[in-house]
Amino acid sequence: MPLPTRDEARRLLEHHVADDYQRYHARMVATALEGYAQTFQADPELWFLTGLLHDLDFEKHPDTHPGESLRWFAEWAYPEEMIHAVEAHAFGYNGYATRPRTQLAAALLATDELCGIFYAYRKMNPVRFGEMKPSSIKKKLKDTAFAAKVDRSTITTGCEHLGVSVDDHIANVIKFLAAFD
Repeated sequence: MPLPTRDEARRLLEHHVADDYQRYHARMVATALEGYAQTFQADPELWFLTGLLHDLDFEKHPDTHPGESLRWFAEWAYPEEMIHAVEAHAFGYNGYATRPRTQLAAALLATDELCGIFYAYRKMNPVRFGEMKPSSIKKKLKDTAFAAKVDRSTITTGCEHLGVSVDDHIANVIKFLAAFD
């Protein structure tokens, strides 16, 4: 099944997502997933593109997300592993009950919301991602008033399915995003 090129995927993101934060978030998640792909000796293109496109329909269809994306990805004959990961990252929302069955799906579930914590932390403490301290991120993760819209339970569920502790996951994402700045 074909994958878009990175340029094609970026154009899709620009076409479907107008919000600068959502585009930034997509790039953060893509970068972190690419790091995990290298860790697990998986396909870095598949993992990067899954991260980049995982919220493609969120801005225009938040109440049914990721339904439109799943339809588009099927029409475009994207790989089943990508489709499953995008569906599983919505576990517990908008009627989606698909649990992650692959490392990619688990990594997306664990990483998506954590990137929201990283972004909010950086807005308050303008440091490079690679300079963040895992203990500081973990403290903010425990503070449910901080970035209150971030669903911490999906981070935990994703980590459980991925087979990494939350502490290790935070340290990994810091390492993966170090070159993002």
